[in-house]
Amino acid sequence: PRSQLDMATEAVFRSWNTERAPIDRRREKIPHDLGTAVNVCTMVFGNMGETSGTGVCFTRDPSTGRTGVYGDYLVNAQGEDVVAGIRNTLSLADLERLDKASYDELRSIMRRLETHYRDLCDIEFTIERGKLWMLQTRVGKRTAAAAFRVATQLVDEKLITMDEALTRVSGEQLTQLMFPQFDDDSSRDLLTRAMAASPGAAVGYIAFDNDEAVSRAEKGDSVILVRRETNPDDLPGMVAAAGVLTARGGKTSHAAVVARGMGKTCVCGAEALEVDSAAKTLRIAGRDEVLTSEDIIAIDGTTGEVFLGEVGVVDSPVMTYLRRGLDEALKAAGDDDTRELVTAVDRLMRHADEVRRLEVRANADTPDDARHAIHRGAQGVGLCRTEHMFLGERKQFVQNLILASSDAEREAALAALLPLQKGDFIQMFETMNGKPMTVRLIDPPLHEFLPDLTELSVKVAVDRERGELDPADEELLAVVRKSHEANPMLGLRGVRLLLTMPGLIELQVRAIAEAAVERLKAGGDPHPEIMIPLIGSVRELQLARERVEHVLQEVSQASGYALDFPVGCMIELPRAAVTSAHVAEEADFFSFGTNDLTQTTWGFSRDDVEGSFVGHYTDDGIFGVSPFETIDTDGVGGMVRLGVEGGRSTKPTMKMGVCGEHGGDPESIGFFHRVGLNYVSCSPFRVPVARLEAGRAAVADKAE
Repeated sequence: PRSQLDMATEAVFRSWNTERAPIDRRREKIPHDLGTAVNVCTMVFGNMGETSGTGVCFTRDPSTGRTGVYGDYLVNAQGEDVVAGIRNTLSLADLERLDKASYDELRSIMRRLETHYRDLCDIEFTIERGKLWMLQTRVGKRTAAAAFRVATQLVDEKLITMDEALTRVSGEQLTQLMFPQFDDDSSRDLLTRAMAASPGAAVGYIAFDNDEAVSRAEKGDSVILVRRETNPDDLPGMVAAAGVLTARGGKTSHAAVVARGMGKTCVCGAEALEVDSAAKTLRIAGRDEVLTSEDIIAIDGTTGEVFLGEVGVVDSPVMTYLRRGLDEALKAAGDDDTRELVTAVDRLMRHADEVRRLEVRANADTPDDARHAIHRGAQGVGLCRTEHMFLGERKQFVQNLILASSDAEREAALAALLPLQKGDFIQMFETMNGKPMTVRLIDPPLHEFLPDLTELSVKVAVDRERGELDPADEELLAVVRKSHEANPMLGLRGVRLLLTMPGLIELQVRAIAEAAVERLKAGGDPHPEIMIPLIGSVRELQLARERVEHVLQEVSQASGYALDFPVGCMIELPRAAVTSAHVAEEADFFSFGTNDLTQTTWGFSRDDVEGSFVGHYTDDGIFGVSPFETIDTDGVGGMVRLGVEGGRSTKPTMKMGVCGEHGGDPESIGFFHRVGLNYVSCSPFRVPVARLEAGRAAVADKAE
């Protein structure tokens, strides 16, 4: 017996390091050094004849949350036989027929356990020669739909309060309920299975580059952007596409992070794919066909599956509720279970809104983004990235500004940009009428508005050799070489670009101010907040603010409207956080840009490290989870805490928020609540998740 106990104990300990165990821990965010334990208890036997047996039961249906009797039973068997699936099981109704006394006792105990633990219970039992033995119970795992339904059922049964019900659901579960889903009745031809990077279902024609994705989307076609891997240049194609499929990358790759932020379906790391962007062909290992832009594929971001041909996609009932409201969702619901689910989600969302302290805003750059955010419950825009207003055809105007060799050329370039950006702001202010909108002045590196150095150098060299050199290309090459930086993300961008390029601040602030005046004249209620990016020194903010206020004063005098807009800054450099008490002297508000703050605190370039060693660091336990997914509370979070404490020491009531990717991350939102921020801002799709998690954070804080 001692040898058996030793061997059994060692087997459990060894299970901690099986091949699959680290993968499971990474998925569930369990530390690798936590360890496991062994319980030793007296055995009872279910294989002692026809009056013995073993079973597993749930106090409610773990798939739907429906109340009732759910479980499996095997006569003359041990527990492992039930879960191993080697024999067909009986239902608990069959147990009632075979052994009514044990069945009645089991039902009584099930009710007692659920009442005691006040939750859905997963129970294992054995009957030995007619005597019922309870082996164990635990809180039962359940689907996202079951989680919401069970939580509200327990409230109605007066077992838990609404506050407790909020702790029984999560933003991650709400996300699962929001994504579209494939129609179960559709036929499917599986091509490959890869990493499920962003949940949902998407169907469309294959698009191999931005131009193809954008042009087909403009024609009304649904497209899937298929790339070996994506980078920031692929943003237009990702915006236009219904989904993204890459042959390389993981859950923290550019494609995955950006797709999740947009609410786009994404499958990454499909190694079976051979993507030839030049030839515009797609081959799949083990299959003969060659796919082109005329082929349709479907991707399932929940399972990582990729299918050939069309698969029917439908909106989830919860997304219908979030977009159209409770009444419309109930009308569209096909059965009682769906109606109960939608009602449960509505009840918990309304309670979260009642108890949360954090406001929830959205990162929105277009009127469509803003409308989507408002429909999902956003209370304003926490980040409007103005550089996105300079993409596409407008990029040429920015190049003209960069290439300007005289004041006259510079003024002409600025004059061409002013009405375009003003028009954008008028639309945004109209959409966000009465709600605050934080406008970040232009932030990206200069090189993003210029041609690629290598490509342009080759073109100039070839044209010179052929005697076809365009002097304008030669002039452009000289500017590109002069502007080239070894690390552009730490170079001439943000406030540095604003202060060194004459007229840029004035252009943007004038566009904001004149757009606000137009809306005021039309009876609107615009509330812009002007934000200066990448501040490292209070003197930078002071200089920028002087120029902002000068333009506001000019427009105020010319229009007769008092334009007293808040002027704040992003805290995205460690120096800004450390010196925040001084920075606050010139700032009306802080917004923590945790994407760049993570990069500068760790010394990482996200686009570089995600494809190289983030996975290794996670495997080695350096990260529990990528710091770009969930905020590193000790390091990056420490910078945020310093920023909050320093800023509030100067201005105790100063408004502070966060606008990085972490603003929509369920685990990070709890930290932002505890550190004392006023709001979080996230992508429109994640607004409902942020609302729910802000409510959960308030409840957890109250419990402590």
